[in-house]
Amino acid sequence: MAAQAGPAPRGFAMPRPADTQPELAEPASGNGAQPAPLPPDATVDLDHAEQAVAISALLGRLDSEFIGLAPVKDRVREIAALLLVDRLRQGYGLACSRPSLHMCFTGSPGTGKTTLAARMGELLHELGYLRKGQLVSVTRADLVGQYVGHTAPKTREVLKRAMGGVLFIDEAYYLYRPENERDYGQEAIEILLQVMEAQREDLVVILAGYADRMDVFFRSNPGMASRIAHHIDFPDFTHDELLQIADKMLNAEQYRMSPGAREAFAEYVRLRMGQPRFANARSIRNAIDRLRLRQARRLVATGGVIARDDLMEISADDVRASRVFRGGLVMGQKTPAG
Repeated sequence: MAAQAGPAPRGFAMPRPADTQPELAEPASGNGAQPAPLPPDATVDLDHAEQAVAISALLGRLDSEFIGLAPVKDRVREIAALLLVDRLRQGYGLACSRPSLHMCFTGSPGTGKTTLAARMGELLHELGYLRKGQLVSVTRADLVGQYVGHTAPKTREVLKRAMGGVLFIDEAYYLYRPENERDYGQEAIEILLQVMEAQREDLVVILAGYADRMDVFFRSNPGMASRIAHHIDFPDFTHDELLQIADKMLNAEQYRMSPGAREAFAEYVRLRMGQPRFANARSIRNAIDRLRLRQARRLVATGGVIARDDLMEISADDVRASRVFRGGLVMGQKTPAG
């Protein structure tokens, strides 16, 4: 994009010759007034248009914030490009119907689905497709009541909070429990369906969960499946990507690993990936929290004079004290692997 913003993210580095640089059309104001269309011979320079520059910055932040996830980033760029082009078409007075923006994110825990949902809210707000762009994250317990008459007000209250932004429903398949005749999840689904259609210009719903379970959910609820326009699958992180994520987390908290600790942690991650309830970046975050605990315990137990570097360094012993090196978790244990 603009030179001062650094290299433009892929997909938006398209030069547009223009003698004049009219801004992208803004969405209609609350009083229903529409901006005058641009003349047919006008051009828009995407390298300088305000919305395009802002979107480029958001996508650049996505690249820096998320390790890996190349297919996810590519899909987000496609959606952003479509919405930006729709705004350009609107600016020229061309036909521009609002696209359906409800989505489904599938993948294992800890792959960044909730964080990306928040970034989608920011992106859609920047483009004028959402009034506020806030994220409201819920599960079945927030929507479904325990007795007759309880579900509707719970669901409507959540929807009220989410209006103007993104409603993220994690493990959405738990809304539907056909084996229980007295379950009230179907009532919540029916209310969601109504609002997803009637209020589609003021709300984006993102359903999330494991791919196979979401497939079953959509087969059982074809009305919901027909309202989801974008399906984005989040791959598991590779071993190298998980180590990069760990480095990023440690740097953010001003810690570092000794060479021996780095080697031990690489082995730790390989072992942990093969053990029960591994949750990608979430498990890495938990592991780092426990490394900090062991480091603190070691420093206090050792006593004596402590320097700044001592407070920052994670040792190999801090890493190898994890029970992952002693066989790790077995099925049935409730506490996370250390």
